Amino acid sequence: MFPVNLTSIRGNAPDTLRGLLCLSKKIKAEPAAFSSVLKGKTVLQFFVENSTRTRMSFEAATRRLGGASIAFAAATSSLQKGETLLDTVRVIQQYGVDAIVMRHSSGGSPDFVARATGLPVINAGDGSHEHPTQALLDAFTLAEAWGSDFDGPEPFRGRKLLIIGDTLQSRVTRSNIHLFSALGGQVILSGPRTLAIRDLSLFPEVKKVDFPDEVIAEVDAVMALRIQFERGHQGLIPSVEEYRTFWGLTEERVSRMKSAAPILHPGPMNRGVEIDPEVADSDRALVLDQVENGVLVRMAVLGALVGGLRA
Repeated sequence: MFPVNLTSIRGNAPDTLRGLLCLSKKIKAEPAAFSSVLKGKTVLQFFVENSTRTRMSFEAATRRLGGASIAFAAATSSLQKGETLLDTVRVIQQYGVDAIVMRHSSGGSPDFVARATGLPVINAGDGSHEHPTQALLDAFTLAEAWGSDFDGPEPFRGRKLLIIGDTLQSRVTRSNIHLFSALGGQVILSGPRTLAIRDLSLFPEVKKVDFPDEVIAEVDAVMALRIQFERGHQGLIPSVEEYRTFWGLTEERVSRMKSAAPILHPGPMNRGVEIDPEVADSDRALVLDQVENGVLVRMAVLGALVGGLRA
């Protein structure tokens, strides 16, 4: 049974998550069969934080399902005049929207809007909380690379995913931890201690190492995270050069990975910082596969929550 909203990965049953991934696989196999799922439906793309990939991906997914979008521009909205989030959403709701895709800097805001409007809400990233569809597309991309499916209860059993970087502020990390663990895999975190998740009590299955070199040869995939300079990192890393030396995906470091281990990055990339250009453009880097699969996964989520699709 699919949920009414998708505001987080945590709290969803593994069967629900696998169902969304199975539906994504069906859509990828025959996308034309789903071209009218959202016919007559309108999705509000409510992005209060900047976004390129996620916003355009949801807009493309809505169109491919036959739906219409209303795009919200925060910089030119009445939010800039002091209008509350709730009043803004309620006004837009009167234009006949059927669902809301929402990105906001405040954690928990998608849940708040879902309760206030009664509409299906999909979290496109809220503060440092979660980014559920990013985790789903990451899992889908890894499954393709590994030749796995989602029919069994723990399709990622025995698999290890290393996530490197600013895990403290990363909503991508939190969603991936919840999803990867639900699929039977293990997540290992690495990065500067100043940028590490302080309390792992919510993630008892997670392993943490100071430096990726401790585990780089044994993991089955690596995800590099962007240093979020816009959130303030003054004094949290010694320097960009030292970050690259100890935590960057350099060609030398990648050469010690398993030969079949893929590399992911949620984007946008800081080339030459967390990932070298030669690595980002290599065959094992699945960054563009993630972008392509992101549209399909978001089609599945929109189709399930708004269009009534089932796996």
